[in-house]
Amino acid sequence: MDTLSGMRLFARVVETGGFSAAGRQVGLNASSVSRQVGRLEDALGTRLLNRSTRHIGLTEAGRIYYERASRIIADVDEANAAVSELSQAPRGTLRLNVPVVFGRRYITPYMREFLETYRELRVELTVTDHYVDLIEEGADLAVRIGGPSQSSYIVRKLATIDRVICASPEYFARHGRPRRPDDLAGHNCIVYRAQPGEVVWELIGDDGTFAVPVSGNFASNNIASIAAAMQAGIGIALLPIWLVGREIQQGMAEIVLRDYYAHPTGFADEVYAVFPHARNLSAKVRACVDFLARKFRAEPDFRVGVVPPGAGATK
Repeated sequence: MDTLSGMRLFARVVETGGFSAAGRQVGLNASSVSRQVGRLEDALGTRLLNRSTRHIGLTEAGRIYYERASRIIADVDEANAAVSELSQAPRGTLRLNVPVVFGRRYITPYMREFLETYRELRVELTVTDHYVDLIEEGADLAVRIGGPSQSSYIVRKLATIDRVICASPEYFARHGRPRRPDDLAGHNCIVYRAQPGEVVWELIGDDGTFAVPVSGNFASNNIASIAAAMQAGIGIALLPIWLVGREIQQGMAEIVLRDYYAHPTGFADEVYAVFPHARNLSAKVRACVDFLARKFRAEPDFRVGVVPPGAGATK
């Protein structure tokens, strides 16, 4: 058995959770899989798996080897597919998993163009904000706010999420506009609250970094609800640009403190395409990821009012 084959079989054991499950996928019995993994361990001179009658687990060396072997396997598969898939057209069913609000606003509306471009494809879209194990669910691809922690997935960044401080024109007409970060203390701020405690907005500008405690009479653990409350005139909100870019363009919301870059802690800053190693090179996944990347680069909502640190825009 060559090293790459050993890596593949070892990775299959880790991902399926056992010798029997891995053997069923590759057409071998459990004892044969165990022997081949044992030969890999002998060649490496270290134990990769802790075995018991009911359970296997990774050793520290096994964890490191799995992470690196997974990347090597993915690179080899990509090199092979770069040649073999050049002439293949995307076809079949693409099982796509997306977040609820982001998916409704910026993925579902693109699907008509995508399906008209790739006429041999059909899409099964699952919409949820709950974590989904793509391998267990048989999904080909997910779009997520923030990447996965598991090394069994491949990620590709599709967009960066900037955040803006905004409120409705009605709110500003009644209460005025904050001109400096410290002015936010005198305004009704709509805060994201997932747990008790003080909420702080960090604002970065040419004149320094400001950690501003904010509060108000409305809070939520759901950003779509915060955006709706902001549009209803309740107060000032700190929101991702993808959620309010369209409303800002339509005059339903207005940005303040443009000289300051909002950097809230505890929030993901990027949109990623996420897909399992085993499916990372299919033509249908590649087509969808490339399509979404192009659409997001051209999406005007993502850049409305965005001011990078030090840009010095006008308030």
